[in-house]
Amino acid sequence: MKNNDFKDVVLGRNSIRKYDPEVKISQAEMNELLAEAMHAPSAVNLQPWRMVVVSSEEGKTRLRPFIGSNTLQNDTSAAMIIIFGDLKCYEYAEEIYDEAVATGKMPQEIRDKQLSFIIPMYQGFSNEKMRETIYIDNSLMAMQLMLVARAHGYDTNAIGGFQREGLAEAFEMDPSRYIPTLIISVGKAAEEGYQSVRLTPEKVVKHF
Repeated sequence: MKNNDFKDVVLGRNSIRKYDPEVKISQAEMNELLAEAMHAPSAVNLQPWRMVVVSSEEGKTRLRPFIGSNTLQNDTSAAMIIIFGDLKCYEYAEEIYDEAVATGKMPQEIRDKQLSFIIPMYQGFSNEKMRETIYIDNSLMAMQLMLVARAHGYDTNAIGGFQREGLAEAFEMDPSRYIPTLIISVGKAAEEGYQSVRLTPEKVVKHF
């Protein structure tokens, strides 16, 4: 990516609330966006994110009671992506690490050594510790998703203000296992969106 392209993706991104409702994103393209976003880092590569893509009218009607004041994004976006965290993500550890071995990315002995402590460690996490880990990992993936969408020519808005209680059940997810962490609206902006300001590095950074 050229430097100017990078600046456009990162610095040109605005949080959009009103989208062009005529713009749709096909399932194939959405899967492409998500596949690129899921290259984000996660602790010991357990990738705890699980997504529900809400793009149909029926799905958006189902989501509307949970979305609070964000109905405009829900009604006009191409999709609302609900990002859940999997409290039992360690159950995929063997599949992930076996694939790493099969594709030559990890030696068998390293796979065996890492899994021998990763799985028991995650199984022993308190609920609070697991949720903290999931929120960090899911936030990294969500930010990458927003940048990927921007690189594909779409706009996004991160939504944290929504009703979590009952959301998993509404989309046929096990609430004892999957916790809603964030919703990302995505589509083509129908308005420029508000420009925002940031504190300077001099205000928030120390160098030693």
